[in-house]
Amino acid sequence: MMLMPMDTPLPDPSANALDVGYEMYALVEQLFPICRSITGPGVRETLAILQELVPLEIREVPTGTQVFDWVVPREWQIRDAYIQAPDGQRVVDFQESNLHVVSYSTPVRARMKWKDLQPHLHTLPDEPDRVPYRTSYYQETWGFCLSQCQWITMKRMYGEEAEYEVCIDSTLAPGSLTYGELYLPGSTTDEVVISCHVCHPSLANDNLSGIAVATHLARHVAALPERRYSYRFLFIPGTIGAITWLAQNEANLGRIRHGLVLSLLGIPARTHYKRSRRGDAEIDRAVAHVLKNSGAEFALLDFEPYGYDERQYCSPGLNLPFGCLSRTPYGRYSQYHTSADNLDLVHPEALAGSLAHCATIVEVLEGNGAFVNQKPKCEPQLGRRGLYSAIGGGQEKRNTELALLWVLNQSDGQHTLLDIAERSGLAFKDIRRAADLLLSHQLLTEV
Repeated sequence: MMLMPMDTPLPDPSANALDVGYEMYALVEQLFPICRSITGPGVRETLAILQELVPLEIREVPTGTQVFDWVVPREWQIRDAYIQAPDGQRVVDFQESNLHVVSYSTPVRARMKWKDLQPHLHTLPDEPDRVPYRTSYYQETWGFCLSQCQWITMKRMYGEEAEYEVCIDSTLAPGSLTYGELYLPGSTTDEVVISCHVCHPSLANDNLSGIAVATHLARHVAALPERRYSYRFLFIPGTIGAITWLAQNEANLGRIRHGLVLSLLGIPARTHYKRSRRGDAEIDRAVAHVLKNSGAEFALLDFEPYGYDERQYCSPGLNLPFGCLSRTPYGRYSQYHTSADNLDLVHPEALAGSLAHCATIVEVLEGNGAFVNQKPKCEPQLGRRGLYSAIGGGQEKRNTELALLWVLNQSDGQHTLLDIAERSGLAFKDIRRAADLLLSHQLLTEV
């Protein structure tokens, strides 16, 4: 793992970037109350809101569809859930927080004593004020999540002999798995795929920050005057959504050149990038280069088959070049999968910085390429071509002079501009600008 020093400052986002950060935060705020799961109306409601910002195509895959070793599950819908005490008070109420119900709980209506209710209650004794987030997607059961403080209060107020009314008004029936897809064609059919998960309920950093950044990155890419690559944005339920998309699109996976999973991007912490299974894919090198030149704290992590959907894209039978970009790694912040992952945890500045990283990564991928020096025997005379005079002064002049010389020296058809940026230590934007200047004077041709 490579770490930047802890005292490295975060860059100040521009006023315009910060405005977009507040737009992303507003989207997180709008989506926060919705009860999402791996299937059901919450996913559809979320995607319908995103359709107001980007032209998503909505896909429905029927229950029972075989997708590699998995089967698309039955669709889950929930309307209400509660535990009611003997005095009529709802001591646990789904209407107050959708985290109170274990996702995919089967329906139940019963009267239960405390001892019989206990196996179905989930708390966090070490974090007594927080409600945990729990799921039971592939095992038919039911349960409630509550804070340890709520649990203690119930036991003290009503005793162990009290009888509670328990209700989970849900259905688990044939339906479909829903996901959103946006395809932005470029000048080639080679693809960059951006993926985020849309299956969590009221959790702001995981997963709403990733959804917000992916949505605004799609708007940014759609507005580019030219695109070399085609871009595909996937808004999918975690694990089963990625597996389903991969199984149904296996014939076209060879078009994917670069992939990026976005998640946990709203906390003002150092940015982490987990490399692809390949470890040295162009996306790995591009992200590392962007982070090293960002002026912000960052960490580079080696691949492991644990985390988000990069583990599906990077499975050995597919081995696609997918990395994962996040502010904090999977599960490594104390609020993860609890009610403390709320709107107070996410900051517009962090969202803006995350989007800026993503936009710069796209810039590197779009601008990379290999070239051939048309005057390879000694340096061409740059002064009489007006290249030095066009450079300006100070450090900018030195950087551009160096970039011109590095590009000329390394452009033998075997080295890409990213190779040159890495070897020279110069920012990719300086190398790309130098290449464009040399192209305009017929000193380079692109391979």
